[in-house]
Amino acid sequence: MAVIALAGGLGAPGVTTTAMALLIAWPLAEGHRVVLAEADPDGGAVLPGALQGTVGSTHGLRNLALAARQGQLAEAFWRQLVDVTEAGSRDRLVLPGLYDPAHASAMEPVWKPLASLFAGIEAHQHDVLVDLGRRGMVGASAVLAQQADVVVVVARNTLRSLQQAQVRLASLREQLGASADIGLLMVDEGPFSKEEVRKHLDVTVTAVMPWRPNEAAVLSDGAEQPRRFESGPLMRSARSAAVRLQELVAIRRSRLAPPPVGSGGWAVNGAR
Repeated sequence: MAVIALAGGLGAPGVTTTAMALLIAWPLAEGHRVVLAEADPDGGAVLPGALQGTVGSTHGLRNLALAARQGQLAEAFWRQLVDVTEAGSRDRLVLPGLYDPAHASAMEPVWKPLASLFAGIEAHQHDVLVDLGRRGMVGASAVLAQQADVVVVVARNTLRSLQQAQVRLASLREQLGASADIGLLMVDEGPFSKEEVRKHLDVTVTAVMPWRPNEAAVLSDGAEQPRRFESGPLMRSARSAAVRLQELVAIRRSRLAPPPVGSGGWAVNGAR
C-alpha cells in the first residue's frame, strides 16, 4: 500500500482532475481500497465539482479538526469518507477538502497526525492519494508531502505552467532532500515534448495525461460522461499512470528496505 502526494501551482494545472482520474483508475486487489484526500488549504473542489454538492458539507476535512482536539481523529476519519462508486462498494473513497479557506487555520495542528494516519493506513489495505493543490505543499500541511512515498507535481506543458512547476519542484527538493522521489505528471496541452520538459526541469516525467476537456469535465464538474468514457484516452492514460506510480512506490520501498539477514551485513553475534 502507498501514499502518493500530488501538488500543483498557479493556473489550475489539473491536480484535482488528475487525482480523481487516478482514484477511478487505481488498480485494486481483492479487499483493497483507495482514498483520495483533498488537502489543499485553499479549499476542496470535489464536493461542488464531481459530486455536484450532493453530500453538502456534512463530510470532510474540517470535521477532523474538532475530532483531533478530542483525541478521536482515527475514528472520525473513517466516518468522513464518501463513496464515489456507483455500486456502493466503498473501495474508492474521497475525503472532501475544506469548503471555506477560512477554516485552514483550524487545520494547522491536524496535518501532522493526519500524515501519520495516512502512513499507517496500509494496515487496512488502503492506498492514499493526497491532493495538495496549490498551497498544500508549504506551511504546516507540507508534512503530508514529507511523509508520502512519492510526490508528483502536476503541470501542463505550457510555458506558464512549466514555470510554476519549476518553482514547485525547487521548493519540494529543498524540503524533502535528495533522497525523495519526486516526479512530474504532464498534462499534454502545450507545445513542449516530454523530453524537453524532462531536460528543462531536470525531473522524471512519471506519466503523461492527454488534454481532453470534455472527459476531464466529468471528473472536475460531474458533467455527463461522453461515450466510451471509461475506455477513452484520459482514463486509459490514468490507468497507465496509476500502474507506474505503484511501481515507483515498490522500487522506493525495495531500495530503502534493510538487507536480509545473511546477505553480507553484520550478523547478530558481530561476525561477518
